[in-house]
Amino acid sequence: MNFSYVWYDTAHWLLSPARAASDLTKHFFDNPGNPLTNTPYGRTVSAACELFERTTRRYGKPAFGLPTTVIDGEEVAVTERIVWERPFCRIISFVRDHPEAKSQPKLLIVAPMSGHYATLLRGTVETFLPTHQVMITDWTDARMVPLAEGRFDLDDYIDYVKDLCRAFGPDLHLMAVCQPAVPVIAAVARLEAENDPCIPRSMTLMGGPIDTRRSPTAVNRLAEERGIEWFERHCITKVPPSHPGFWRDVYPGFQQLSGFMAMNIDRHLTAHWDMFNHLVEGDGDSAEKHREFYDEYLAVMDLTAEFYLQTVEKVFVNHELPKGEMMHRDQPVDLMSIRRCAIMAVEGERDDISGVGQTLAALELTPNLSSDKKLYHLQAKVGHYGVFNGSRFRSQIAPRIAEFIETHDREPARTKASRA
Repeated sequence: MNFSYVWYDTAHWLLSPARAASDLTKHFFDNPGNPLTNTPYGRTVSAACELFERTTRRYGKPAFGLPTTVIDGEEVAVTERIVWERPFCRIISFVRDHPEAKSQPKLLIVAPMSGHYATLLRGTVETFLPTHQVMITDWTDARMVPLAEGRFDLDDYIDYVKDLCRAFGPDLHLMAVCQPAVPVIAAVARLEAENDPCIPRSMTLMGGPIDTRRSPTAVNRLAEERGIEWFERHCITKVPPSHPGFWRDVYPGFQQLSGFMAMNIDRHLTAHWDMFNHLVEGDGDSAEKHREFYDEYLAVMDLTAEFYLQTVEKVFVNHELPKGEMMHRDQPVDLMSIRRCAIMAVEGERDDISGVGQTLAALELTPNLSSDKKLYHLQAKVGHYGVFNGSRFRSQIAPRIAEFIETHDREPARTKASRA
């Protein structure tokens, strides 16, 4: 049995006294009444204490923190409201206090369930708030879900997406960022095959692993080389007794984070060394930017073992979706069934997680969808995170997505004849 989670929790518990001492020392050297506070020695000790505390703490779930937006040049209040909830997910709706808000296109952002919280897409949400009715999937940390609530696997994920389309459709637009591209397009394919009246009007797939045989990245190659048995043996562990999900099999978020950081360890070490120097030099603005980024980046959640292993096996090892072999509850996931839901594929030229062509495959695997319902955008000079965040996303990618959504939001309501 893998006891890595027990050792991880134990290490945090053992470090608690050291973190408390470090925090007290920092407060002592930050005190305006201390003559050493503004000396190079005092700033050095304070900076070292902060870095120690930050690199050994457990980061909690961040807040979206989007209190206002601007609609037609007017600043309006934004309120978060839970509008749908299940044991492993809830939907946050960003309600805006403006008369035109309810007439704007309805956009559901399906956040990745891959270790980080939905707040990783804070910039994505913020960009679309002025022009869309934005909702987002807020996935639940698996260690916080008691065993009594049952399992959650890839089939359940697809069921959740289908239920969301029925709850908020048929005038709904979906946006899947990275990992959810596969379950989202699978859910739409099943809705189309069932002639469901709540088929979404469009879906935007961003940096998603539709066909990982194309331009395989280090992440893709690792999955194929190791095989599903290796991941089950080395990555799955039990939730310790100190959490509500005690004894649930999970893929811990701290393991996922370790893998991400190992891919660019030099960059992370340099960033922390730079922060140390900023603190010593009194450059508060630069240090705050570092805090904001790593407060988000280091906050991770656990995934249920069954969801993680099924995703690795079906998407990254067996490539079931592009081969036409994927099943959902004993029913085929046939992308040729998609005839009505428009699809936009967005990729980043420098994406080192989902290679160029992997998301584009969605457009080629849906031959029965007319060409006027398909759109492809390859963004130059951006990596994986630049596909859904940052200056190029705001200035070049988001406007094209908004135009795509607007085009297909104006389509006339589907008649009973078209549904038949």
